[in-house]
Amino acid sequence: MKTLLVNPAVPSTFWSFSYALRFIRKKSAYPPLGLLTVAAMLPENWPKRLVDVNVERLSDDHLEWAEIVFIGGMVIQRRSAKQIIARCKERGLKVVAGGPLFTCEPENFDMVDHLVLDEAEMTLPRFLKDFQGGLPKKIYRAHGYCDLSQTPVPLWRLARLDKYASMSIQFSRGCPFNCEFCNVTVLFGRRCRMKSATQIIAELDAIYATGWRSNIFFVDDNFIGNKPYLKKELLPALIRWRKNKKGCVFYTEASINLADDPELMAMMVEAGFDSVFIGIESPEEASLTECLKSQNKNRDLLESVRTLHRSGLQVQGGFIVGFDNDTPSTFQRQIEFIQKSGIVTAMVGLLQAPPGTRLFDRLKRENRVTGTISGDNVDGSTNIIPKMGLETLLQGYRSIMRHIYTPRHFYRRIRTFLREFNGPHAQVPLDFQRFLALFRSMARLGIWGKERFQYWYLLIWTLLRRPRLFPLAVTLSIYGHHFRKICELHIR
Repeated sequence: MKTLLVNPAVPSTFWSFSYALRFIRKKSAYPPLGLLTVAAMLPENWPKRLVDVNVERLSDDHLEWAEIVFIGGMVIQRRSAKQIIARCKERGLKVVAGGPLFTCEPENFDMVDHLVLDEAEMTLPRFLKDFQGGLPKKIYRAHGYCDLSQTPVPLWRLARLDKYASMSIQFSRGCPFNCEFCNVTVLFGRRCRMKSATQIIAELDAIYATGWRSNIFFVDDNFIGNKPYLKKELLPALIRWRKNKKGCVFYTEASINLADDPELMAMMVEAGFDSVFIGIESPEEASLTECLKSQNKNRDLLESVRTLHRSGLQVQGGFIVGFDNDTPSTFQRQIEFIQKSGIVTAMVGLLQAPPGTRLFDRLKRENRVTGTISGDNVDGSTNIIPKMGLETLLQGYRSIMRHIYTPRHFYRRIRTFLREFNGPHAQVPLDFQRFLALFRSMARLGIWGKERFQYWYLLIWTLLRRPRLFPLAVTLSIYGHHFRKICELHIR
Protein backbone atom coordinates (compact mmCIF):
# COMPACT_ATOMS: atom_id res chain seq x y z
CA MET A 1 0.00 0.00 0.00
CA LYS A 2 1.76 3.15 -1.23
CA THR A 3 1.38 5.59 1.66
CA LEU A 4 1.75 9.36 1.36
CA LEU A 5 2.07 11.25 4.64
CA VAL A 6 1.27 14.95 4.28
CA ASN A 7 1.95 17.76 6.74
CA PRO A 8 -0.22 20.86 6.04
CA ALA A 9 1.19 24.38 5.82
CA VAL A 10 1.77 26.48 8.92
CA PRO A 11 0.94 30.15 8.27
CA SER A 12 3.35 32.90 9.29
CA THR A 13 3.09 33.21 13.06
CA PHE A 14 5.39 34.12 15.93
CA TRP A 15 6.45 30.50 16.28
CA SER A 16 6.88 29.76 12.58
CA PHE A 17 9.99 32.01 12.58
CA SER A 18 9.43 32.20 8.83
CA TYR A 19 11.14 35.58 8.35
CA ALA A 20 14.06 34.63 10.60
CA LEU A 21 14.62 31.31 8.82
CA ARG A 22 15.48 33.14 5.62
CA PHE A 23 18.70 34.37 7.21
CA ILE A 24 19.97 30.76 7.53
CA ARG A 25 18.29 29.50 4.33
CA LYS A 26 15.90 27.09 6.05
CA LYS A 27 12.31 26.39 5.04
CA SER A 28 10.66 25.41 8.32
CA ALA A 29 11.38 25.46 12.03
CA TYR A 30 10.47 21.84 12.83
CA PRO A 31 9.75 18.57 11.02
CA PRO A 32 6.33 16.89 11.53
CA LEU A 33 7.24 14.69 14.49
CA GLY A 34 3.76 13.18 14.78
CA LEU A 35 3.61 12.00 11.17
CA LEU A 36 7.16 10.63 11.31
CA THR A 37 6.19 8.65 14.41
CA VAL A 38 3.02 7.38 12.73
CA ALA A 39 5.14 6.34 9.73
CA ALA A 40 7.20 4.12 12.03
CA MET A 41 3.98 2.44 13.22
CA LEU A 42 2.77 1.52 9.73
CA PRO A 43 3.52 -1.89 8.19
CA GLU A 44 7.15 -2.14 7.09
CA ASN A 45 6.20 -3.44 3.66
CA TRP A 46 4.14 -0.34 2.84
CA PRO A 47 6.19 2.07 0.68
CA LYS A 48 6.15 5.49 2.35
CA ARG A 49 6.77 9.07 1.34
CA LEU A 50 6.51 12.25 3.37
CA VAL A 51 5.53 15.61 1.91
CA ASP A 52 5.78 18.54 4.28
CA VAL A 53 4.24 21.40 2.31
CA ASN A 54 6.20 23.83 4.49
CA VAL A 55 9.38 22.71 2.71
CA GLU A 56 8.17 21.39 -0.65
CA ARG A 57 5.13 21.54 -2.91
CA LEU A 58 2.56 18.75 -2.90
CA SER A 59 2.69 17.83 -6.59
CA ASP A 60 0.32 15.89 -8.81
CA ASP A 61 3.07 13.29 -9.12
CA HIS A 62 2.94 12.72 -5.35
CA LEU A 63 -0.81 12.15 -5.49
CA GLU A 64 -0.51 9.98 -8.61
CA TRP A 65 1.96 7.71 -6.79
CA ALA A 66 -0.12 7.35 -3.60
CA GLU A 67 -2.76 4.73 -2.84
CA ILE A 68 -3.67 6.15 0.58
CA VAL A 69 -2.94 9.48 2.29
CA PHE A 70 -2.30 10.07 6.00
CA ILE A 71 -2.62 13.67 7.17
CA GLY A 72 -2.05 15.20 10.60
CA GLY A 73 -1.65 18.64 12.08
CA MET A 74 -2.47 21.28 14.65
CA VAL A 75 -5.46 23.61 14.73
CA ILE A 76 -3.45 26.39 13.13
CA GLN A 77 -3.03 24.17 10.04
CA ARG A 78 -6.81 23.83 9.53
CA ARG A 79 -7.10 25.82 6.31
CA SER A 80 -4.23 24.06 4.56
CA ALA A 81 -5.47 20.66 5.77
CA LYS A 82 -8.89 21.19 4.20
CA GLN A 83 -7.32 22.21 0.90
CA ILE A 84 -5.08 19.14 0.86
CA ILE A 85 -7.96 16.81 1.73
CA ALA A 86 -10.04 18.30 -1.08
CA ARG A 87 -7.22 17.65 -3.59
CA CYS A 88 -6.89 14.06 -2.40
CA LYS A 89 -10.62 13.41 -2.69
CA GLU A 90 -10.66 14.83 -6.22
CA ARG A 91 -8.09 12.16 -7.05
CA GLY A 92 -10.22 9.45 -5.46
CA LEU A 93 -7.67 8.79 -2.70
CA LYS A 94 -8.60 7.41 0.71
CA VAL A 95 -7.69 9.91 3.43
CA VAL A 96 -6.80 8.97 7.02
CA ALA A 97 -6.54 11.87 9.47
CA GLY A 98 -5.36 12.21 13.06
CA GLY A 99 -3.60 14.54 15.45
CA PRO A 100 -4.78 17.47 17.59
CA LEU A 101 -6.66 19.30 14.81
CA PHE A 102 -8.88 16.33 13.95
CA THR A 103 -9.17 15.09 17.54
CA CYS A 104 -10.46 18.51 18.69
CA GLU A 105 -12.95 19.08 15.86
CA PRO A 106 -13.80 15.83 14.03
CA GLU A 107 -17.24 17.20 13.13
CA ASN A 108 -15.55 19.62 10.69
CA PHE A 109 -14.03 16.87 8.55
CA ASP A 110 -16.83 14.76 7.11
CA MET A 111 -14.86 14.47 3.87
CA VAL A 112 -12.16 12.40 5.61
CA ASP A 113 -12.60 8.66 5.10
CA HIS A 114 -11.14 7.54 8.42
CA LEU A 115 -10.55 9.65 11.55
CA VAL A 116 -7.95 7.93 13.73
CA LEU A 117 -8.12 10.19 16.76
CA ASP A 118 -6.58 10.62 20.22
CA GLU A 119 -3.20 8.91 20.69
CA ALA A 120 -2.13 6.89 17.64
CA GLU A 121 -0.45 4.25 19.79
CA MET A 122 -3.95 3.16 20.85
CA THR A 123 -6.13 3.82 17.79
CA LEU A 124 -3.85 3.25 14.80
CA PRO A 125 -3.31 -0.51 15.39
CA ARG A 126 -7.09 -1.01 15.51
CA PHE A 127 -7.54 0.90 12.27
CA LEU A 128 -4.77 -1.03 10.53
CA LYS A 129 -6.27 -4.36 11.61
CA ASP A 130 -9.71 -3.38 10.31
CA PHE A 131 -8.28 -1.85 7.13
CA GLN A 132 -6.31 -4.94 6.25
CA GLY A 133 -9.40 -6.99 7.03
CA GLY A 134 -11.46 -4.90 4.63
CA LEU A 135 -13.84 -3.40 7.22
CA PRO A 136 -12.38 -0.07 8.45
CA LYS A 137 -14.61 2.23 10.52
CA LYS A 138 -15.16 5.96 10.03
CA ILE A 139 -13.96 7.01 13.50
CA TYR A 140 -11.52 5.46 15.97
CA ARG A 141 -11.35 6.85 19.50
CA ALA A 142 -9.40 5.82 22.57
CA HIS A 143 -10.39 5.38 26.19
CA GLY A 144 -7.61 6.35 28.55
CA TYR A 145 -4.02 7.07 27.60
CA CYS A 146 -1.23 5.07 26.03
CA ASP A 147 1.95 3.59 27.43
CA LEU A 148 4.79 5.61 25.85
CA SER A 149 7.15 2.66 26.14
CA GLN A 150 5.40 1.37 23.00
CA THR A 151 6.15 4.50 20.95
CA PRO A 152 8.69 3.78 18.16
CA VAL A 153 11.61 5.90 17.00
CA PRO A 154 10.36 8.34 14.31
CA LEU A 155 11.19 7.43 10.72
CA TRP A 156 13.67 10.26 10.15
CA ARG A 157 14.80 8.95 6.76
CA LEU A 158 11.54 10.20 5.23
CA ALA A 159 12.23 13.86 6.07
CA ARG A 160 14.42 16.35 4.23
CA LEU A 161 16.31 17.30 7.39
CA ASP A 162 18.47 19.92 5.69
CA LYS A 163 15.35 22.09 5.26
CA TYR A 164 14.70 22.46 9.00
CA ALA A 165 16.19 24.73 11.65
CA SER A 166 15.59 22.31 14.52
CA MET A 167 14.75 18.68 15.20
CA SER A 168 12.05 17.54 17.63
CA ILE A 169 11.83 14.81 20.25
CA GLN A 170 9.18 13.94 22.82
CA PHE A 171 9.96 12.64 26.30
CA SER A 172 6.58 12.93 28.02
CA ARG A 173 2.90 13.71 27.59
CA GLY A 174 0.52 15.25 30.07
CA CYS A 175 0.87 17.98 32.67
CA PRO A 176 0.23 17.88 36.43
CA PHE A 177 -1.39 21.32 36.35
CA ASN A 178 -4.86 22.06 35.02
CA CYS A 179 -5.00 25.63 33.70
CA GLU A 180 -8.54 26.54 32.67
CA PHE A 181 -7.66 27.67 29.14
CA CYS A 182 -5.26 24.84 28.24
CA ASN A 183 -6.29 21.75 26.28
CA VAL A 184 -3.14 19.75 27.04
CA THR A 185 -4.82 17.86 29.87
CA VAL A 186 -7.87 17.30 27.65
CA LEU A 187 -5.68 15.62 25.03
CA PHE A 188 -3.09 13.92 27.23
CA GLY A 189 -4.28 13.94 30.84
CA ARG A 190 -2.85 15.26 34.08
CA ARG A 191 -0.60 12.30 34.83
CA CYS A 192 2.83 12.82 33.31
CA ARG A 193 3.60 9.74 31.18
CA MET A 194 7.20 9.30 30.11
CA LYS A 195 9.45 7.39 27.80
CA SER A 196 12.41 5.66 29.38
CA ALA A 197 15.85 7.24 29.31
CA THR A 198 16.91 4.34 27.06
CA GLN A 199 14.21 5.26 24.54
CA ILE A 200 15.26 8.92 24.48
CA ILE A 201 18.92 8.04 23.98
CA ALA A 202 17.93 5.73 21.12
CA GLU A 203 15.96 8.56 19.49
CA LEU A 204 18.84 10.99 19.95
CA ASP A 205 21.24 8.45 18.46
CA ALA A 206 18.94 8.13 15.45
CA ILE A 207 18.92 11.91 14.97
CA TYR A 208 22.68 12.15 15.48
CA ALA A 209 23.26 9.35 12.95
CA THR A 210 21.66 11.52 10.26
CA GLY A 211 24.49 14.02 10.73
CA TRP A 212 22.38 16.50 12.70
CA ARG A 213 24.47 18.85 14.89
CA SER A 214 22.14 21.63 15.91
CA ASN A 215 19.06 22.46 18.00
CA ILE A 216 16.73 19.74 19.29
CA PHE A 217 13.36 20.73 20.77
CA PHE A 218 11.86 18.57 23.53
CA VAL A 219 8.22 19.17 22.62
CA ASP A 220 6.84 18.15 26.05
CA ASP A 221 4.09 20.43 27.30
CA ASN A 222 5.79 20.43 30.69
CA PHE A 223 9.24 18.86 30.65
CA ILE A 224 9.53 18.97 34.46
CA GLY A 225 6.23 17.20 35.12
CA ASN A 226 8.12 14.44 36.97
CA LYS A 227 11.16 16.01 38.62
CA PRO A 228 12.42 12.91 40.47
CA TYR A 229 12.63 10.89 37.25
CA LEU A 230 14.40 13.74 35.47
CA LYS A 231 17.04 14.00 38.18
CA LYS A 232 17.53 10.27 38.67
CA GLU A 233 17.25 8.92 35.12
CA LEU A 234 16.87 11.20 32.10
CA LEU A 235 19.18 14.12 32.83
CA PRO A 236 22.11 11.91 33.94
CA ALA A 237 21.63 9.92 30.73
CA LEU A 238 21.65 13.12 28.64
CA ILE A 239 24.76 14.35 30.44
CA ARG A 240 26.55 11.09 29.63
CA TRP A 241 25.32 11.19 26.02
CA ARG A 242 26.64 14.70 25.41
CA LYS A 243 30.16 13.78 26.55
CA ASN A 244 30.62 11.85 23.32
CA LYS A 245 28.16 13.74 21.11
CA LYS A 246 29.07 17.31 20.30
CA GLY A 247 26.99 20.04 18.73
CA CYS A 248 23.40 19.35 19.83
CA VAL A 249 21.68 21.93 22.03
CA PHE A 250 18.31 21.31 23.69
CA TYR A 251 15.37 23.50 24.57
CA THR A 252 11.92 22.76 25.91
CA GLU A 253 8.76 23.95 27.71
CA ALA A 254 8.29 23.95 31.47
CA SER A 255 6.37 25.57 34.31
CA ILE A 256 7.74 28.49 36.32
CA ASN A 257 8.38 26.34 39.40
CA LEU A 258 11.55 25.19 37.62
CA ALA A 259 13.07 28.36 39.12
CA ASP A 260 12.52 26.91 42.61
CA ASP A 261 14.90 24.00 42.02
CA PRO A 262 18.59 25.00 41.67
CA GLU A 263 19.70 21.37 41.30
CA LEU A 264 17.28 20.74 38.43
CA MET A 265 18.29 23.94 36.62
CA ALA A 266 21.99 23.08 36.97
CA MET A 267 21.44 19.55 35.66
CA MET A 268 19.44 20.79 32.67
CA VAL A 269 22.20 23.24 31.76
CA GLU A 270 24.84 20.53 32.12
CA ALA A 271 22.72 18.24 29.94
CA GLY A 272 22.76 20.83 27.14
CA PHE A 273 19.59 22.88 27.59
CA ASP A 274 19.96 26.58 26.88
CA SER A 275 16.38 27.91 26.81
CA VAL A 276 12.89 27.13 28.05
CA PHE A 277 9.42 28.38 27.14
CA ILE A 278 7.32 29.25 30.19
CA GLY A 279 3.69 30.29 30.38
CA ILE A 280 3.84 33.45 32.48
CA GLU A 281 0.35 34.52 31.32
CA SER A 282 -0.22 37.57 33.52
CA PRO A 283 1.28 39.68 36.30
CA GLU A 284 -2.26 40.03 37.72
CA GLU A 285 -2.81 37.71 40.71
CA ALA A 286 -6.59 37.85 40.22
CA SER A 287 -6.24 36.70 36.60
CA LEU A 288 -3.92 33.87 37.61
CA THR A 289 -6.46 32.77 40.22
CA GLU A 290 -9.24 32.93 37.64
CA CYS A 291 -7.45 30.66 35.15
CA LEU A 292 -6.23 28.26 37.88
CA LYS A 293 -2.57 29.02 37.18
CA SER A 294 -1.64 28.10 40.75
CA GLN A 295 2.04 27.50 40.03
CA ASN A 296 2.46 31.17 39.06
CA LYS A 297 0.79 32.61 42.14
CA ASN A 298 2.32 33.85 45.39
CA ARG A 299 5.74 34.38 43.88
CA ASP A 300 7.88 37.18 42.50
CA LEU A 301 7.57 36.30 38.81
CA LEU A 302 10.26 38.78 37.81
CA GLU A 303 12.73 37.23 40.21
CA SER A 304 11.85 33.72 39.01
CA VAL A 305 12.68 34.77 35.43
CA ARG A 306 15.95 36.34 36.53
CA THR A 307 16.84 33.17 38.44
CA LEU A 308 16.41 31.12 35.28
CA HIS A 309 18.48 33.57 33.24
CA ARG A 310 21.26 33.50 35.82
CA SER A 311 21.23 29.70 35.76
CA GLY A 312 21.98 29.68 32.02
CA LEU A 313 18.43 29.11 30.73
CA GLN A 314 16.95 31.78 28.49
CA VAL A 315 13.24 32.26 29.17
CA GLN A 316 10.83 32.53 26.27
CA GLY A 317 7.53 33.70 27.71
CA GLY A 318 3.86 33.25 26.93
CA PHE A 319 1.46 36.01 27.97
CA ILE A 320 -2.33 36.29 27.70
CA VAL A 321 -4.71 39.24 27.88
CA GLY A 322 -8.49 39.01 27.97
CA PHE A 323 -9.14 37.33 31.31
CA ASP A 324 -12.31 38.39 33.11
CA ASN A 325 -10.21 39.97 35.87
CA ASP A 326 -8.07 41.98 33.46
CA THR A 327 -8.66 45.73 33.45
CA PRO A 328 -7.45 48.53 31.14
CA SER A 329 -4.43 48.94 33.44
CA THR A 330 -3.41 45.32 32.77
CA PHE A 331 -1.97 46.23 29.37
CA GLN A 332 0.56 48.65 30.83
CA ARG A 333 1.44 46.17 33.57
CA GLN A 334 2.14 43.54 30.93
CA ILE A 335 4.41 45.97 29.07
CA GLU A 336 6.32 46.85 32.23
CA PHE A 337 6.76 43.22 33.24
CA ILE A 338 8.01 42.14 29.81
CA GLN A 339 10.50 45.01 29.59
CA LYS A 340 11.83 44.55 33.13
CA SER A 341 12.09 40.77 32.80
CA GLY A 342 14.34 40.80 29.75
CA ILE A 343 12.19 38.15 28.09
CA VAL A 344 13.18 38.83 24.50
CA THR A 345 10.82 36.30 22.92
CA ALA A 346 7.55 37.41 24.47
CA MET A 347 4.49 35.85 22.87
CA VAL A 348 1.49 37.95 23.89
CA GLY A 349 -1.84 36.59 22.75
CA LEU A 350 -5.55 37.12 23.16
CA LEU A 351 -7.36 34.62 25.34
CA GLN A 352 -9.01 31.89 23.27
CA ALA A 353 -11.23 29.05 24.46
CA PRO A 354 -10.28 25.68 22.89
CA PRO A 355 -13.11 23.13 22.74
CA GLY A 356 -13.02 20.66 25.61
CA THR A 357 -11.39 23.01 28.10
CA ARG A 358 -13.10 24.19 31.24
CA LEU A 359 -12.83 27.73 29.93
CA PHE A 360 -14.80 26.76 26.82
CA ASP A 361 -17.46 25.00 28.87
CA ARG A 362 -17.81 27.92 31.28
CA LEU A 363 -18.06 30.57 28.58
CA LYS A 364 -20.41 28.38 26.56
CA ARG A 365 -22.80 28.33 29.49
CA GLU A 366 -22.53 32.12 29.64
CA ASN A 367 -23.19 32.43 25.88
CA ARG A 368 -19.76 34.02 25.39
CA VAL A 369 -18.26 31.65 22.79
CA THR A 370 -18.43 33.11 19.30
CA GLY A 371 -16.90 30.39 17.11
CA THR A 372 -13.80 28.26 16.62
CA ILE A 373 -10.28 29.20 17.61
CA SER A 374 -7.71 30.09 14.95
CA GLY A 375 -4.94 28.20 16.74
CA ASP A 376 -2.80 31.35 16.59
CA ASN A 377 -3.39 33.55 19.60
CA VAL A 378 -1.19 36.37 18.27
CA ASP A 379 -3.22 37.03 15.13
CA GLY A 380 -5.51 39.48 16.91
CA SER A 381 -8.51 37.16 16.96
CA THR A 382 -10.47 35.46 19.72
CA ASN A 383 -13.53 33.24 19.95
CA ILE A 384 -14.82 34.69 23.20
CA ILE A 385 -16.72 37.79 24.28
CA PRO A 386 -14.42 39.47 26.83
CA LYS A 387 -15.88 41.18 29.88
CA MET A 388 -13.99 44.41 29.20
CA GLY A 389 -15.46 44.59 25.69
CA LEU A 390 -13.83 43.42 22.48
CA GLU A 391 -12.76 46.86 21.22
CA THR A 392 -11.10 47.74 24.54
CA LEU A 393 -9.28 44.40 24.52
CA LEU A 394 -8.09 44.81 20.94
CA GLN A 395 -6.86 48.35 21.51
CA GLY A 396 -4.98 47.28 24.63
CA TYR A 397 -3.50 44.28 22.88
CA ARG A 398 -2.28 46.37 19.97
CA SER A 399 -0.71 48.83 22.41
CA ILE A 400 1.33 46.01 23.99
CA MET A 401 2.53 44.65 20.67
CA ARG A 402 3.41 48.07 19.25
CA HIS A 403 5.44 48.85 22.37
CA ILE A 404 7.39 45.66 23.02
CA TYR A 405 8.39 45.09 19.39
CA THR A 406 9.25 48.68 18.53
CA PRO A 407 13.03 48.52 17.86
CA ARG A 408 13.96 50.87 20.69
CA HIS A 409 12.16 48.80 23.33
CA PHE A 410 12.98 45.43 21.81
CA TYR A 411 16.73 46.05 21.67
CA ARG A 412 16.70 47.51 25.17
CA ARG A 413 15.10 44.23 26.31
CA ILE A 414 17.87 42.24 24.64
CA ARG A 415 20.48 44.19 26.61
CA THR A 416 18.55 43.60 29.84
CA PHE A 417 18.61 39.88 29.12
CA LEU A 418 22.29 39.77 28.12
CA ARG A 419 23.27 41.51 31.37
CA GLU A 420 21.60 38.74 33.39
CA PHE A 421 22.25 35.67 31.26
CA ASN A 422 24.89 33.29 32.60
CA GLY A 423 25.60 31.39 29.41
CA PRO A 424 25.76 29.94 26.92
CA HIS A 425 27.04 26.64 28.31
CA ALA A 426 26.19 24.77 25.08
CA GLN A 427 26.44 26.16 21.58
CA VAL A 428 25.42 25.08 18.10
CA PRO A 429 28.48 24.81 15.82
CA LEU A 430 28.90 27.73 13.45
CA ASP A 431 28.12 26.33 10.01
CA PHE A 432 28.41 28.20 6.72
CA GLN A 433 24.80 29.44 6.61
CA ARG A 434 24.93 30.72 10.19
CA PHE A 435 28.19 32.47 9.38
CA LEU A 436 26.52 34.14 6.39
CA ALA A 437 23.52 35.05 8.56
CA LEU A 438 25.69 37.65 10.31
CA PHE A 439 26.37 39.44 7.02
CA ARG A 440 22.78 39.08 5.89
CA SER A 441 21.66 40.67 9.17
CA MET A 442 24.18 43.49 8.72
CA ALA A 443 22.66 44.26 5.33
CA ARG A 444 18.98 43.67 6.12
CA LEU A 445 18.90 45.10 9.65
CA GLY A 446 21.99 47.29 9.82
CA ILE A 447 21.65 49.08 6.47
CA TRP A 448 18.08 48.80 5.18
CA GLY A 449 16.21 48.20 8.44
CA LYS A 450 14.38 50.80 10.51
CA GLU A 451 16.21 49.36 13.50
CA ARG A 452 19.72 50.01 12.11
CA PHE A 453 20.78 52.39 14.91
CA GLN A 454 19.61 50.00 17.64
CA TYR A 455 21.16 47.03 15.78
CA TRP A 456 24.65 48.51 15.55
CA TYR A 457 24.49 49.83 19.11
CA LEU A 458 23.63 46.32 20.37
CA LEU A 459 26.45 44.66 18.45
CA ILE A 460 29.03 47.18 19.68
CA TRP A 461 27.64 47.03 23.24
CA THR A 462 27.81 43.23 23.20
CA LEU A 463 31.37 43.13 21.86
CA LEU A 464 32.46 45.50 24.64
CA ARG A 465 30.39 44.12 27.53
CA ARG A 466 29.51 40.45 26.78
CA PRO A 467 31.64 39.31 23.81
CA ARG A 468 30.87 35.61 24.41
CA LEU A 469 27.21 36.38 23.75
CA PHE A 470 27.79 38.07 20.38
CA PRO A 471 26.31 35.19 18.31
CA LEU A 472 23.26 35.18 20.57
CA ALA A 473 22.85 38.95 20.18
CA VAL A 474 22.82 38.54 16.39
CA THR A 475 20.28 35.70 16.63
CA LEU A 476 17.95 37.71 18.86
CA SER A 477 18.21 40.68 16.50
CA ILE A 478 17.07 38.43 13.65
CA TYR A 479 14.20 37.15 15.81
CA GLY A 480 13.16 40.76 16.36
CA HIS A 481 12.94 41.28 12.61
CA HIS A 482 10.59 38.29 12.39
CA PHE A 483 8.43 39.44 15.31
CA ARG A 484 8.03 42.93 13.82
CA LYS A 485 7.00 41.42 10.49
CA ILE A 486 4.33 39.36 12.23
CA CYS A 487 3.12 42.45 14.09
CA GLU A 488 2.84 44.33 10.82
CA LEU A 489 0.97 41.40 9.27
CA HIS A 490 -1.55 40.80 12.04
CA ILE A 491 -1.59 43.74 14.44
CA ARG A 492 -1.01 47.04 12.69
